[in-house]
Amino acid sequence: MATADKYNVESAEILANSALHLPISQAAPIYEQLLSIFPTAAKYWRQYVEAQLAANNDDATKQIFSRCLLNCLDVPLWRCYIRFIRKVNDKKGVEGQEETRKAFDFMLSYVGPDIASGPLWMEYIAFLKSLPAANPQEESQRMTAVRKAYQKAIVTPTLHIEQLWKDYENFENSVSRQLAKGLLSEYQPKYNSARAVYRERKKYMDDIDWNMLAVPPSDSCKEEMQWMAWKKLLAFEKGNPQRIDSASSNKRIVFTYEQCLMYLYHYPDIWYDFATWHAKIGSLDAAIKVFQRALKALPDSEMLKYAYAELEESRGAIQSAKKLYESLLGDGAETTALAHIQFIRFLRRNEGVEAARKYFLDARKSPSCTYHVYVAYALMAFCLDKDPKVAHNVFEAGLKHFMHVPAYILEYADFLSCLNDDRNIRALFERALSSLPQEESIEVWKRFTQFEKTYGDLASILKVEQRRKEALSGSSEEAASALESSLQDVVSRYSFKDLWPCSSKDLDHLSRQEWLAKNIGKKVEKSSLSNGSVTIDKNPSAPTSNPTVSLKVLHPDTSQMVIYDPRQHPGTAVPPNTTAPAIVAASNLLNPMVAVGGAAPNPLPNPMDSVVDGGSANAFDEVLKATPPALLAFLTSLPALEGPTPNVDIVLSICLQNDIQSGQTKKSATLPSRRTTGPAPSTSDLSGSSKSHPVPSSSSFRPRDRQLGKRKDLDRQEEDETSTVQSQPLPRDVFRIRQIQKARGGSASQTGSVSYGSALSGDLSGSTC
Repeated sequence: MATADKYNVESAEILANSALHLPISQAAPIYEQLLSIFPTAAKYWRQYVEAQLAANNDDATKQIFSRCLLNCLDVPLWRCYIRFIRKVNDKKGVEGQEETRKAFDFMLSYVGPDIASGPLWMEYIAFLKSLPAANPQEESQRMTAVRKAYQKAIVTPTLHIEQLWKDYENFENSVSRQLAKGLLSEYQPKYNSARAVYRERKKYMDDIDWNMLAVPPSDSCKEEMQWMAWKKLLAFEKGNPQRIDSASSNKRIVFTYEQCLMYLYHYPDIWYDFATWHAKIGSLDAAIKVFQRALKALPDSEMLKYAYAELEESRGAIQSAKKLYESLLGDGAETTALAHIQFIRFLRRNEGVEAARKYFLDARKSPSCTYHVYVAYALMAFCLDKDPKVAHNVFEAGLKHFMHVPAYILEYADFLSCLNDDRNIRALFERALSSLPQEESIEVWKRFTQFEKTYGDLASILKVEQRRKEALSGSSEEAASALESSLQDVVSRYSFKDLWPCSSKDLDHLSRQEWLAKNIGKKVEKSSLSNGSVTIDKNPSAPTSNPTVSLKVLHPDTSQMVIYDPRQHPGTAVPPNTTAPAIVAASNLLNPMVAVGGAAPNPLPNPMDSVVDGGSANAFDEVLKATPPALLAFLTSLPALEGPTPNVDIVLSICLQNDIQSGQTKKSATLPSRRTTGPAPSTSDLSGSSKSHPVPSSSSFRPRDRQLGKRKDLDRQEEDETSTVQSQPLPRDVFRIRQIQKARGGSASQTGSVSYGSALSGDLSGSTC
C-alpha cells in the first residue's frame, strides 16, 4: 500500500465507523489495522476499549490499556480506564477501594495537568469523600486526603478551577472556619495565579485541532498551522508562566511534549527537540528513551540516528554509538556513501587512524562507494593526520576510477593548490581534459583558466583561453565568431573576486552584445498577414521580441465626430460646424503646453469613432474589416472585465485639476478662483475659435509668482465681492462640462470669461460682461 493511501484519513474514518456496527470478533481486526497505522489515535483506542467493555472482555481490555495509556494522554481515554478499574474493584471491598485509589493517583499523575482534567479531579474527590470511616482516625485520614486533593486541584489550571475553588471553600468551612481562614488565605494567591495561567493557556490550546490524526508531513496549510500552534504552546510552557518549582514545571513540559507527539508523531524535529530538552536539563537517560521511541516511530530517519549516536558518543557510550553507525551501514547493498564517510570519521575519533584506514580499504570495494569517500578520507589524512603523502596517494588511487567525474578532478586540483604544486595541477588538467567529453569539461576548463590567472604568465593565460574557446566552440557556423577575442575576455582576465574593471552597466551591455553576436546569424521566418507583414524571430532564446510590423494605417472619418452630451438622446443631430472646433479645443485642453505656445495643434487621428448615428456605422465596420486577423484574435481572446471600470472623462478631469501643492492647501481653500496668473479662457474657445489660451496647470503656479501677486490677489478678491457673481457647486466631471460648453460654442451670443476654480474648493465661478 502506498504511503499516501496508507495514511488516508477519510478511509480510516470510514473503517472506524463501520467497526462500530460489527461484533467485537469482526471489529477487532479492523481496530488493529487502524492502530498499527495510527498508534497515537486516542479516539480509536477508546472506541476499541469500549467495544471490549461492552463484550465484557476484561482480559482483552487490560491488554489494550497497557498498550495505549502511556502514549495517549487523552482525558476521555483515561476516564474509560478509571471506569473499568472501578467496575473491576467494586466487589472487592476495602482491598478494591485501595486499588481504585491507586488507579486515581496513577491517572492524575499523567493527565492531571490537562486543561480538561477538572472532571477527573472532581470524581477523585467525590470518591475520597465516599470512603467509609470506621473510627475517628480513619475519618481524619479521609479529611486529610480530601484536603490534599483539593489543594492540588485548585493550583492546576483547568476549565473547572473556579468550581473547584468554591467546593474547597465550602469543604474547609464545613470542617473548621478558624482553620479555613488561614488555609484559604494561603492558597488564594496560588489559585489566582492558576486561574490567570488557565486563561492564557486556553488561547494557545484553542488553535489546536484535537481530532487530528498523526500523519507524515505533507506541507499542507492545515498541518503547518498545527505545527506552529504546538510550537507556540511548548514555548509558553517552557517559560514557566505559573512560576512554580522546576520539578513541577518540567513535569508540565513533558506532559505537553507527550500530547504534541500524539498528533505530530511523524515529525522528527519534535522528537529531536524533546530529546535535546531532556539532555539540556541533565536527564540523559530520559533523552535516550525519547530517541529510542523516535527511532521506533521513524525507523528510516538518518537524522535521528546521527543525533542519537552523537548523544551516546558525547556521554562516553562508544559501543552504543558504534551500533547506531553500523545500523546506518545496513547490509551493504543499501549503504550510502555518506554512511561510509561518517563511520570513517567516527572510527578516526574514537579508535584511531589505523581503524579508519582499515575500514576505508574495505569501503572502497563496496558498490556504493563514490568519489566522495576518496575525497573525505584524503582530506582527513591531510588535515587531521597531517600526512599529505597519504592524501596524494588516495587521490591518485581515486583517479583510476573517477577520471570521468569533473567534480573529483576539481577536488583533486584544490588539494594540489593547497600544496602549491602547480606542475602537477597542470598535468592533472591536461590528463582530465584529454579524456572528458566536451559537454562535461566546461567547469574544468573554467578552473584551468582561473588557475593560469593565478599561477601563470600572460602568454600561458592567453594560450589556455584560446584552447578553451577551440574546445568549447559549437558548430562550424559559430566556430569563427567563438574564436574571436572580445572585451569580455579582458573583463574576465582582469577581474578579481567581486572586483571588476568596469561598471555594472558596462557588464550588462557586454552581456547583451555577446548574446547578439551569438545570434547574429540566426535565420528568421516571416509570416504574412492579410493587411501587411510581420517579421518574427523564431529564436527561442531571444530575451526580448520586437517584431517589425508593416501595416496600412487607416484614418477614421473625423467629419462625423460629435461631442458627447449626457442630455442628448440617441439620434439627436449636432451641428456639423461645431465638430472641428470642438476637437481643436479638446486638443488644447489635453495639451496645455501647446496651447501656451500659441499654436493650434493638429488633432491626432483616433482609430475608434464615437458612433451615435447610422451613417458612421458603415465606416466603423470598414475599420473592423481592415483590422489584421492577429489583432482580432487577440481582442477576442481577452478575458471579460470584472468589477467597475474607470470613467475616462472623470480621470482626465481629476488629472487636469491636480495642480495644488501640499503647502498651499489652506490658501487655495480661501481663494478658490485665484489659482491662475494669466487670464481665464474666454468663450471664444467655446465658440470655435482656434485662438489658444493658457490653461491652469502645475507648470503655471509657482511660489514666487504667488508671493509677488499677493497684493493683486487681495485687490481682485475685493472686486469680486462687489461684483455680481453667480456661483454654483462644481459638478463631479469638469472635463465633460467643458466638452458640453464647447459643443454649444457655435452661438455667438456667449461672450465673457469662465473660471473653473480650484480642485480643492469645488466651486465653479463664472462672470459675464
